[in-house]
Amino acid sequence: MNKNLVQELKWRGMIHDMIPGTEEYLSNNQTTAYVGIDPTADSLHIGHLVSIMLLKHLQMAGHKPLALVGGATGMIGDPSFKSAERKLLTVEEVQHNVDCIRQQLSKFLDFESRFNGAEIVNNYDWMKDYLFLDFIRDVGKHITVNYMMTKDSVKKRMESGISFTEFSYQLLQGFDYLTLYRTKNCRLQMGGSDQWGNITTGTELIRRTEGGEAYALTCPLITKADGSKFGKTEGGNVWLDPAKTSPYKFFQFWLNCSDADAERYIRIFTMMDHDEIEERVRQHYQFPEKRFLQRALAKDLTCRVHSMKDYEASVAASELLFGNGTTEQLNTLDRETLLSVFEGVPQFTVTIGALREHPLLVDLAAEVGMFASKGEIRRELKQRSISVNKEKVPEDYRLSEMDILFCGSILVQKGKKNYFLINVVE
Repeated sequence: MNKNLVQELKWRGMIHDMIPGTEEYLSNNQTTAYVGIDPTADSLHIGHLVSIMLLKHLQMAGHKPLALVGGATGMIGDPSFKSAERKLLTVEEVQHNVDCIRQQLSKFLDFESRFNGAEIVNNYDWMKDYLFLDFIRDVGKHITVNYMMTKDSVKKRMESGISFTEFSYQLLQGFDYLTLYRTKNCRLQMGGSDQWGNITTGTELIRRTEGGEAYALTCPLITKADGSKFGKTEGGNVWLDPAKTSPYKFFQFWLNCSDADAERYIRIFTMMDHDEIEERVRQHYQFPEKRFLQRALAKDLTCRVHSMKDYEASVAASELLFGNGTTEQLNTLDRETLLSVFEGVPQFTVTIGALREHPLLVDLAAEVGMFASKGEIRRELKQRSISVNKEKVPEDYRLSEMDILFCGSILVQKGKKNYFLINVVE
């Protein structure tokens, strides 16, 4: 067992607060700990990764991780630092989300170990048959309204209004901790710093009902160096599900981190050890233009969340967009990756019949409106500034079915930065 788990987490910048005694307890005991995830979507996003990496380090140190998927609490919604009440989910929606999240967690946690294999638990299992009258008698009487009102997550909602449904959330989360304390010998709950109030309600409930000691550890809410929200792009969250955020966009998010962010993120989001990280940091600041940290981050996380194949395709796609690239590289991309790489470029659709009927690039480009006039197309072709599938073409170039890429398109490029996609259909 790693006796210095807390020190390791501190070095990585992954601890915001702890209940006194947590470090000593973890150093001297093998324990079970959990992180809660509300299944409000059918995918995790990278904002969840800090908590998941806490579980990963915990398991690597010999402890047993539990991922509590909030099938019951997800039907209510946590009010913590939200400005308004969220849409309530149906049982069927929650179950679908739980199934999807379970698949994603398996990429980070070892569920097969005989000694400290990870488990997924769902609080719907112990809440679905719990009568309201029993709950307020057995649980509610132990936590006063005065205590609940002192929580920052509640105080921040008092002016705009908070429903009883959301006000009760901390009792439900506290009961989760109590249940896992009783059934799984769980002694530690971890989460983001915005969960401190909910987590400590659980430790207080355990103290009052069981006379037991339980612990809490929270990680910082990650922001970018410029103060903007981590994990957000112009298109919204960066998801782990490739259907929501393509592997290429996922790769690009990490590749485009600032130097200051990359130096923090590589500690938090990878399992590289001290020496490896320090060496990469040294290399990075010696040759900053090579972006050693960003490249290491992008490779590590794209391979872990998606696959080595997706990582290699993302690298090839980056070369196509920002480097020289080749027709062979283009033909390695599936349609989804191609559209992700060239998102926002003008697209034109032609039939295979039209391609055969008007094979001259000058004619076809004019026909679909790719350029303002045939004269402009000819000038660009004479200057050898037009490429088809990354290869320069002459003025009289005739398109053919051989130019159609594996993904069903033809890529036309003017100069270094102007792209056009011709999508060929039957």
